[in-house]
Amino acid sequence: MNTLAQVAAHMPYDGWGGGPGWFIIFPILWFLLVVAIVVLIARSARRGFRQGPPWARQAGTDPVAILGERYARGEIDESEYRSRLAVLRSAADPGGGRS
Repeated sequence: MNTLAQVAAHMPYDGWGGGPGWFIIFPILWFLLVVAIVVLIARSARRGFRQGPPWARQAGTDPVAILGERYARGEIDESEYRSRLAVLRSAADPGGGRS
């Protein structure tokens, strides 16, 4: 019984055992959490909230790029790719190359 009383007498802070270090570590952890949240919000604001997350954005809306992607995926064959590309290029240059 004497040993149990000695152990109980030497337990600091009613069994927490952390010592005064926790009073320093917890505010630092909260500070780091707040800084991380502020940094993430600032990065999102810089990139633009309306664009959405990077994984949800479309690669591009350029018709030639979309046509190239469809050809690369095998949705269209080479002859269809070339004919549609010619139509897109002629629509992009209505003057026919004249200055």
